[in-house]
Amino acid sequence: MAKTAPTIPTLEKRLLLAGATLAGAGLLVALAANVRVLIGGGGKVYCEASYAQPAQTAIVPGALVKGDGSMSLMLADRIQQAADLWKQGKVERILVSGDHGDWFYDEPTTMRLALTRRGVPREVIFTDHAGFNTRATMERARRIFGVGDALVVTQGFHMRRALFLAGSAGLDARGLTSDLHSYGRQGLKSAMREVASRVKAAGDVIIGTGVVGGPRIPIEGPATASWGPSPPPGTPPGGAPGR
Repeated sequence: MAKTAPTIPTLEKRLLLAGATLAGAGLLVALAANVRVLIGGGGKVYCEASYAQPAQTAIVPGALVKGDGSMSLMLADRIQQAADLWKQGKVERILVSGDHGDWFYDEPTTMRLALTRRGVPREVIFTDHAGFNTRATMERARRIFGVGDALVVTQGFHMRRALFLAGSAGLDARGLTSDLHSYGRQGLKSAMREVASRVKAAGDVIIGTGVVGGPRIPIEGPATASWGPSPPPGTPPGGAPGR
């Protein structure tokens, strides 16, 4: 008598089919989100400050500040490009926006002080202390600071998402890349994470995820109004370096 081949139970078949369907749907969603961000963020991008069309404001998103208060190489390169924009008369104001969730970590103040060390007048440097992610940076630039025309300064892997979110916030934005160095393994990791970050960005725009609000600080007004209070005595350098 011939033996019959073992069969997978019907329930297990259904579970496998459902899992494959969900995985396929997830991949399609991720692909669609990445395409939407890449196309939506396809504005004009320059590689050198001298080539950039002038704008009202340079927007510099934050990046890692080390425990000793020094900037990561990516952040230092963004600051250098923003300083070059100012020196060449391409922008009237610079808005540095980053994470300052507590006293022990302060990206925007670190960025502001770095710009002054590079010769940018302190009175043109605005700080956004609630730029916890790229979407918050762009939404707050428009709502809180009233920025209209902007040059976004960031690395190439991040630029399309930054411009997509800037456009979604109502900004007329172009980009200046800040790839002044090779970032090695960190650059590769950042580029890989960007795939997932684009999915989140598209979802946040569709859902209308909220960002931190606050009083308006017009970009044409005094920059000092945006700096916030001084850190408590004894705050370490990685938090809020001395003014």
